[in-house]
Amino acid sequence: MSKIRQILPKEISDLEIIAGVAKGESSAINTIYTQFFPSVARMIVNNNGSDEEAKDIFQEAVMVLYDRVTQQDFELKSKLKTFLYAVSRRLWLKQLNRKGSSTNTSDISDYEDLLHVEEDIEKHVEIESKFTQMESALEQLGEPCKTILNDFYIANLSMQEICEKFGYTNTDNVKTQKYKCLQRLKKLFFNNKN
Repeated sequence: MSKIRQILPKEISDLEIIAGVAKGESSAINTIYTQFFPSVARMIVNNNGSDEEAKDIFQEAVMVLYDRVTQQDFELKSKLKTFLYAVSRRLWLKQLNRKGSSTNTSDISDYEDLLHVEEDIEKHVEIESKFTQMESALEQLGEPCKTILNDFYIANLSMQEICEKFGYTNTDNVKTQKYKCLQRLKKLFFNNKN
């Protein structure tokens, strides 16, 4: 997978995508679907939706984006991914609330109240910022702590597996090392905060 990523061209920036959307370039829309649809589809499917509903909701979110971008005063105040996710989430919640209702309209004016997604965007921006801080703290942490924490929390390896991987004499030593690593990580994380 990483070899494939190295071959692919550099990702297009959010501002380049928005400029393309404003000009009506199909390549910008294709980029939006390629980069941002999978996370929205996951969110919808994991919340009682189907693949078809995910496609419909995402298409409506892209229409909201297009509507906003073609207004001259539009300013993106978050990552484009965050904006599309927040709009899609609101649209999906609204659809869940009206499921069973016989009125199905797709007029964009129905979603005027959804265009103000700053509250959701602020939450996502804050979460993204914390992930960035955590990544930075993990990079500073160094080895073997970085790998031990990754193996335990991300790869879900057992203490015994980590013990064997690093050559510790028993799992108690791994637990002690993991605890020390977590303490160092917390210290680095909170020292990196602005």
